[in-house]
Amino acid sequence: MELSLKDGEFLVKLARRAVTTYLDEGRKISPPPETPPHLREKRGVFVTIEKLIAGTKELRGCIGYPEPLFPLVEATIDSALHAAFEDPRFPPLRRDELSEVIFEVSVLTVPRPLQVSSPREYPERIRVGRDGLIVEYGYFKGLLLPQVPLEYGWDAETFLSHCCMKAGLPPDFWLTHDIKVYTFQAQVFTEKTPNGSVEERKEVSPH
Repeated sequence: MELSLKDGEFLVKLARRAVTTYLDEGRKISPPPETPPHLREKRGVFVTIEKLIAGTKELRGCIGYPEPLFPLVEATIDSALHAAFEDPRFPPLRRDELSEVIFEVSVLTVPRPLQVSSPREYPERIRVGRDGLIVEYGYFKGLLLPQVPLEYGWDAETFLSHCCMKAGLPPDFWLTHDIKVYTFQAQVFTEKTPNGSVEERKEVSPH
């Protein structure tokens, strides 16, 4: 189901509160009792933390669940903590950084495999700005959210290549017949400024 801006605001503020409470008190918060029932349904979700430096956003952490394994409210709390403290690309977030970072929550649809007769058809089946990608080959797996190619100005082919590299594969590996490519969509809610008001990113359309 599609979420409202009020739902998105709830989730983004929850993500920030989870990280703040952990930094201040060393504990993981529980889902608030006032959580709407539909936010307790199982959904895939990613939490992205970006640092605002001179008006430019730089990634500070991004982790989540591609599949709907857990209730959305619980998965958001877990993803926020993992993005802040366990993303292997970055050191754990510090308390003094909270006033410099923006929290973003992406609520995902269930990933669906792309069926093609030839790998060369993949780019024409991917719509930049709507689709996120998962590339899978044996134990190799990479995921990129739908907002990523918009931020870097990638076309569908470049998007595929970077998703392969995220999986630890060569950039042109999507041309092999053995690879699996999945698409998913997302509603993306983000703070406009650190701990500021929340908006839905309209350039990322789940439709």
